[in-house]
Amino acid sequence: MQTGVHSFMVDNMKTAAAKPAPTPVKIAGVKKIVAVASGKGGVGKSTVATNLAAACQMSGLRTGLLDADIYGPSLTKILGITQKPQLTEDKKLIPVMAHDLQTMSIALIMGEERAMLWRGPMVMGAVRQMLFDVAWDNLDVLFIDLPPGTGDAQLTLIQSAIVDGAVIVSTPQDLALIDARRGLEMFRRMNVPILGIIENMSVFTCSGCGSEFEIFGAGGAKDEAEKIGVPFLGALPLDPDIRAASDAGHVYMNSHAESRAALLYREIAEKLIETILS
Repeated sequence: MQTGVHSFMVDNMKTAAAKPAPTPVKIAGVKKIVAVASGKGGVGKSTVATNLAAACQMSGLRTGLLDADIYGPSLTKILGITQKPQLTEDKKLIPVMAHDLQTMSIALIMGEERAMLWRGPMVMGAVRQMLFDVAWDNLDVLFIDLPPGTGDAQLTLIQSAIVDGAVIVSTPQDLALIDARRGLEMFRRMNVPILGIIENMSVFTCSGCGSEFEIFGAGGAKDEAEKIGVPFLGALPLDPDIRAASDAGHVYMNSHAESRAALLYREIAEKLIETILS
């Protein structure tokens, strides 16, 4: 069943990219879609998306996680998965199960080390294929980890599928917030509801002395949320254990379920669940 998945993806991408932008529709097998975005890279967006998805799954929701970052996919590393997806009899990609999450990433198909030397139409085709040519199985919510910025992948998602809300991830520093505003503006212009802003890497607590350090500043994302009138979902710490878990392919929410950061993730997930599933 795995034979031909690579060629299947490449052969169909050009066809998918050539199609005109359709009216956004629901994805088969998916009740709600949450896009996780950032204005720039390096703010921990993929880690946040993964742990939010895990928190929702732990709350009893059937949850999926799609890595829509074609040029720099990272969810396979964070989730610790390498196996290629199989195909159904009707040529749909079967999501790879990881940590009780239904997952899909271009890295599972093309290889984690492969450089994607693709122009916009190929990126658009790949995103559409991972949205509509995947056999998502009765998901309550699908989290989509978008690449940083406001480019082809973001526009393809918004123009193709009904997105129920977007979450913006930023660090507290001004440079990250400037880029986060661009992401917010994109979703607003495309009539996608803004579920809120998350401030990541907010405070570092020294394990030796217990002192707290605001390495990237603190409170900037909360102030920005209040200024522009969108919900502030919460602040997540700069925690070495989160980094170590991601590097090792262990979902932090599962390996540190009783930690302070895991509690914060659950609180944010509960806010999202209340908003999108109410």
